[in-house]
Amino acid sequence: MAEHPDTALVRRGYEAFAQGDMDTIRSLMTSDCTHHAPGDNRISGHHKGVDNCIAYYGQLGALTNGTMRVDLESITVDGRGHAIAAHKFHADRGDRGIEMHGALFFTIVGGKITDVDECVENMDENDAFWGQAG
Repeated sequence: MAEHPDTALVRRGYEAFAQGDMDTIRSLMTSDCTHHAPGDNRISGHHKGVDNCIAYYGQLGALTNGTMRVDLESITVDGRGHAIAAHKFHADRGDRGIEMHGALFFTIVGGKITDVDECVENMDENDAFWGQAG
């Protein structure tokens, strides 16, 4: 059985993120894509537009000195333009580390990602790791 196109799209995005391939990630998103990062910390908020999404992903790498790793666990699609990807992420920042389950809820239109809603297992721990909102 062939992989659903939305599953393949999300998988390709995770692979590109792991390789630091922002050009591929950019090609998977619409120009007006928004990534919603949860919490009340220095990186939370609504990153609107593909350039701001890419800048957000770069910030994740910069703040963790390149230690951030995301291990994809599953992708579930509904065949109507929605996909949920469950993962576990790991990162170090200064003298603090984090290892937590999370998920991304994707909206896909015309074979491109238009919206990403991010969820984390423990909001308080996530906020403490990323630091106070500026």
